[in-house]
Amino acid sequence: MDSIITASYAVHFNEKGYEILNDQLVKNNYSKLFILVDQNTHNHCLPRFMGNIEGEYDFEIIEIEAGEVNKNIETCTQVWEVLSELDADRKSAMINLGGGVVTDLGGFVASCFKRGIDFINIPTTLLSMVDASVGGKTGVDLGSLKNQVGVINQPQLVLVDPEFLYTLSERQLQSGFAEMLKHGLISDANYWNTLKNVTNFNALDPLIHASVSIKNNVVVQDPTEQHLRKILNYGHTLGHAVESYFLESSNHELLLHGEAIAVGMILEGYLSYQLTGLSEPDLEDIKTTFLKRYKKVAFTKKDIEAILTLLKFDKKNSHGNINFVLLEKIGKPAIDVKVSSELMHEAFEYYAK
Repeated sequence: MDSIITASYAVHFNEKGYEILNDQLVKNNYSKLFILVDQNTHNHCLPRFMGNIEGEYDFEIIEIEAGEVNKNIETCTQVWEVLSELDADRKSAMINLGGGVVTDLGGFVASCFKRGIDFINIPTTLLSMVDASVGGKTGVDLGSLKNQVGVINQPQLVLVDPEFLYTLSERQLQSGFAEMLKHGLISDANYWNTLKNVTNFNALDPLIHASVSIKNNVVVQDPTEQHLRKILNYGHTLGHAVESYFLESSNHELLLHGEAIAVGMILEGYLSYQLTGLSEPDLEDIKTTFLKRYKKVAFTKKDIEAILTLLKFDKKNSHGNINFVLLEKIGKPAIDVKVSSELMHEAFEYYAK
């Protein structure tokens, strides 16, 4: 597959990606190389990655605990302390080998350490391949609040190796697939129709490439999310609130990112039907498609109130307003839409039916 060129780096695929990575390591002659992993990628992905590295390098492996609950400033501090203890300098580089937690956190750590060292992202989950691979968003959560602290800073390169997907469970693959479905909803009805009929996750390479291209086309036009890039947040205003609530609640099983965003896309589909002209058939298509793939979540009235309270922390808010990305039709989004509390409650009622 052809590399996808962003404004300041490229996303490379498969064997070609390893060739370019090896050339980059030789060319830059880094003083020290660090590989950030979690327990899962240390065991399941690091051996394949190291087997594709040419030349002799004294890699230092830094392992963090897996999971969104560890995507916080405390973990960053631990990694910064390890870097200091191992004499990392400004000519060092960090390779982030993992899913979105590792690449988001690792990119943030690298961006801040000694005011910035190079980093390279090797996403190992479907979600991180199609989402975190483009855009330069790095950062961590603040308690259970998603992505409250971070910077936009670009890696030197991204390498997408779909072989890593064979290490994932069906649930993790479905979580990443939710972001791909979102790409269809915000950009291309034909792509949406193709994706919703996918039943085999063993041949995703061209679809991963298509999703990365869609996101890149948006980010190139609006790198700092002033206008167009906001469309990538469809389903995420309520979806992130749902994810944060389940992250902090001891009475609920944790939801994966894509599972929460799938809920958000149904809820915001209903808001689109009420406010921006989404047709009823399109709304039912969205709801049916997601509920075929993702287990319906039960919400009590108390849950809903707590989730809606969390909306005030959404990063798209401005001047005290909660701004939604909604759909005029499948493939055509609308940004900065204001929504009443009453309609949000109605959306949860629609979801529950």
